[in-house]
Amino acid sequence: VQLQASGGGLVQTGGSLRLSCAASGRTLRWYMMGWFRQAPGKERECVASISWRGGSPYYIDSVKGRFTISRDNAKNTVYLQMNSLKPEDTAVYYCAADNNDIGSGPMPSVDFWGQGTQVTVSS
Repeated sequence: VQLQASGGGLVQTGGSLRLSCAASGRTLRWYMMGWFRQAPGKERECVASISWRGGSPYYIDSVKGRFTISRDNAKNTVYLQMNSLKPEDTAVYYCAADNNDIGSGPMPSVDFWGQGTQVTVSS
């Protein structure tokens, strides 16, 4: 399975970006999907996740109300809409897929990683 992330870039504070992650090689319809980010000098953290079963997605507290994760199983793609961006959102963002779907919460494990896309928010 290959996960191809795109949509990162440079944006001013308060701006928006939409990240996409397209999967190839296998359907991810039955996988939990998520987005992680890693800022320089910091650990990678799970920003959002979405179960294949439906239900409420998970968001880390710092992005609640600003980010929205969604998935299109027909297109084998997961998205992360990021609004009201802040400089502290600056990081490399990675999409991820996990066959161990816990329903809701930060992804406890990852089977497949995307290659990462840089998001930079200027102040």
